[in-house]
Amino acid sequence: MSGRLALDFGTSNSVAAVWDEARGDSATLHVPDYGRISMQGSEQISVVPSIIHYASAANAAGAQSQQLWIGEQVLQRGLYQNNQTFRWMKRYIINRSPLQKLIGGRRISPAEAGRDFISSVLLAAYAAPGGAGLESAGLSPASEEIALTVPVEAFEHYENWLEQTLEKARLPRFRLIDEPSAAALGYGAHIQPGDVYLIFDFGGGTLDVAVVLIEAEAELQASKASGLVQMAPVGRRCRVLGKAGLELGGMTIDSWIFQEVLRRSGRSDADEDIRPISGALLVECERVKEQLSQHEQASLSVVNPQTGAAIYAEFSRSEFERLLDEHGAFEEIDRTIRRAINASRERGYSEEHIKAVLMVGGSSQIPAVSQTLRRIFGKERVMLNRPLDAIARGAAAFIAGVDFYDHIQHDYAIRFFNRAKNDYDYRVLVGRGTAYPTPEPVAKLTIKATFEGQTQLGLAVYEMSERGAARPQPDGAGRVELVFDPSGAARLSTVAPDEEERRASFWMNENQPTFLSADPPGMPGESRFEVQFSIDANKHLLITARDLKTNKTTHRDYPVVKLS
Repeated sequence: MSGRLALDFGTSNSVAAVWDEARGDSATLHVPDYGRISMQGSEQISVVPSIIHYASAANAAGAQSQQLWIGEQVLQRGLYQNNQTFRWMKRYIINRSPLQKLIGGRRISPAEAGRDFISSVLLAAYAAPGGAGLESAGLSPASEEIALTVPVEAFEHYENWLEQTLEKARLPRFRLIDEPSAAALGYGAHIQPGDVYLIFDFGGGTLDVAVVLIEAEAELQASKASGLVQMAPVGRRCRVLGKAGLELGGMTIDSWIFQEVLRRSGRSDADEDIRPISGALLVECERVKEQLSQHEQASLSVVNPQTGAAIYAEFSRSEFERLLDEHGAFEEIDRTIRRAINASRERGYSEEHIKAVLMVGGSSQIPAVSQTLRRIFGKERVMLNRPLDAIARGAAAFIAGVDFYDHIQHDYAIRFFNRAKNDYDYRVLVGRGTAYPTPEPVAKLTIKATFEGQTQLGLAVYEMSERGAARPQPDGAGRVELVFDPSGAARLSTVAPDEEERRASFWMNENQPTFLSADPPGMPGESRFEVQFSIDANKHLLITARDLKTNKTTHRDYPVVKLS
């Protein structure tokens, strides 16, 4: 076999990579038809645009069928802004968006579109020249392991979605690696045990910052000569010390340009002659952003074919940077970095310990962004030589055996009603960064009955995001984001506070919130169960519960939810 396959599924672009056993290194893989060549500094690499188009067609019998166009195929056919095209799928899936499109009599969600996209890319990658080598060797893709990457701020539902995607594609063998660890591994030769790095991942959908420690893995080895057992280093592992995230990415910046173009022309996204061209206008805004990362000037022009009305705008790089500043981008970047460093400081590692800043994600290539990091950390510590493929290459190294220390990625908390605040509040049971399995209980609490005759008690366990609170708009309104309505038109939408809260937490045991049976029934305010929490080797949150009234242990190491 010539390699091990990994896929970094991104909001804007996805990258496939394989491990080359002969060279002892990973490399990006060009997926024919789906991939396109993109510049990474002076180097050419292949990326697959994260877009999929459902083409409806009638067969000889008149029945409707659907053909899929993937990545570059969509762009070559001029279907990027077509209503039957899905993009930004990862962002919609992570946010559990209810969006659906009616295509050929079938309602398709971003989750389904993402599933079709990943399945198509993986199967094509297996057959690609220089790929995993399975087809030429006569092997089945189902017999080989795949690596997929997961954002540190993705909840369990995203991991479940990835598992279902691969099961449906009949690719049952896979492993997941968090994106910061993959990025550290992807920078390869620069990474040394004992060093601390800051991973700055600024992609199409989010900004994720993580401070990581590279540790030398050690294993017990017995000396045949002396019979002594000693510790010997056998590799490198990555441990996240602190992390922070923000819903700020390339698509957010596209929406700011979109808003600015409409403002300059005195138009609104609700105008009848704007709605039909909103998708094309958004494509032009994205192109302007990319051009201004390489050049000092860029312009856009979109014409409504029905009315002849034209939208035209010019931007200089300084105007673009001023737009970013007006929306607080640099302030938010600095604040997110500080939150990650503050979290690592709690584990004994401060900013002075950071050897280098590893920048990944397409939005990291915006000059003003890298300049901001150089002002914070100094030019010599900021590295931007693998922004597009570090995560995919690191995942390929991981699947080939370059390991990392696993740990709990999120905070896990119970929700309770705080009478002092007259609102719901959260108590953390398991903190992010917790090593597992845990030799001792990580938390202990008492559960009280709330009404007379209560026989079923339980806990609401939530997975908590580390993303900061949304920055309010100048007019005091909530955060504005760009979305597509069912007609395919791009529009600006305010994110309601309850939607922000829903995105910041995920109720993990919603289908089984009560699992403690009280016999005899409880009384109001009665302390009824003492519960201890621990984590097993498979990342299950376990409870051991004792009925305080009967003094009987009702549960021992009972799995409640699977942590990530």
